Amino acid sequence: MTSSTQNVVELLTAQHRQVERLFDEVQTTTDVDRCARAFDELRRMLSVHEAAEEIVTHPNATRHGIGDVVEARHAEEHEAKELLASLDGLDVNSAEFASGIERLRTMVLEHARNEEELEFPTLLAEASEAELEKMAAAVLAVEKIAPTRPHPSAGESAVVNAAVGPLASLVDRARDAARAAMR
Repeated sequence: MTSSTQNVVELLTAQHRQVERLFDEVQTTTDVDRCARAFDELRRMLSVHEAAEEIVTHPNATRHGIGDVVEARHAEEHEAKELLASLDGLDVNSAEFASGIERLRTMVLEHARNEEELEFPTLLAEASEAELEKMAAAVLAVEKIAPTRPHPSAGESAVVNAAVGPLASLVDRARDAARAAMR
């Protein structure tokens, strides 16, 4: 690994810390507009991050012999997507949003911890440095075109995400632009 190149585990772990910071911002800010913007950023980050993991990371982890670990991560991701989708559009000042965002935080941070403890060590042990770097580049490429909103009905399949993702992304990005213009 060159000093300027991140591997996929470093990249995804850094993104997990960014997600934690966004949860902190959503849950501690008192300014409604700032909270809504932070939630929009969190929703986008979670959506593109999970899509990239489903297309790049999880299939590679399965290839390295931990399909059972990956299946458990898929189940966690699906549950989180459903909850995230239910929060999208709620008033960030509502009690329903507050309880939902706390549940989502618990689920997402547990999911990240499971990846870091159960999935990433296998990738680090089994994949070459070059493969880990290529996976990081692939994750970044997928994130550029991934949907910016959760689509729990699409499931967690890499094939489905690759097929449906670009169209969903186009629609999501149009919705994001319209929402931003209306603020």
